[in-house]
Amino acid sequence: MILLCQYVFGFISITLNMISENHDSKRKPITSGNREAGEYPYYGASGIVDYVSGYIFDGDYLLVSEDGNNLVARSTPIAFSISGKNWVNNHAHVLEFDCYATRRYVEFYLNAIDLSQFISGGAQPKLNQKNLNTIPIPLPAIKEQERIVGILDRFDTLCNDISSGLPAEIEARTKQYEYYRDKLLTFEPAK
Repeated sequence: MILLCQYVFGFISITLNMISENHDSKRKPITSGNREAGEYPYYGASGIVDYVSGYIFDGDYLLVSEDGNNLVARSTPIAFSISGKNWVNNHAHVLEFDCYATRRYVEFYLNAIDLSQFISGGAQPKLNQKNLNTIPIPLPAIKEQERIVGILDRFDTLCNDISSGLPAEIEARTKQYEYYRDKLLTFEPAK
């Protein structure tokens, strides 16, 4: 049915619980005093909090902040992809998708929209699972998701990847400048 609607209308408005599997029930918080240092990332609402000796997830997931001021302030992304073996505490929702394109598309989308109508709580903002599941996602066909994600991934790389992004471009332009500077300031003796 989803594919038919996408074919007819170009996209379908759908909720997260219809396109992802929620693994919140598997999360386990560990207080800092009880964490055993190790190699596996320990994630919270805004990213890696620590590294621990064990893991509870192994795969590709989208984490979405469940609580904290970052839901309002947006100083770090509220949705971020993780891969491999890891541990997630109870401050981030854990969502699994069927394919990379849909997971990444939803990640970009959630980080781009205003979520204030889905956030509850006064002093401590909270995006509970019920509200998370009601966020409408305009989901295009998989080919269009792949195209959009491809463009945004390339742009993200240009902006953030230290080896191939903006720093590499600055270094290349600096070398180009030095080359032309040396050519223009090298004078042949008059004959």
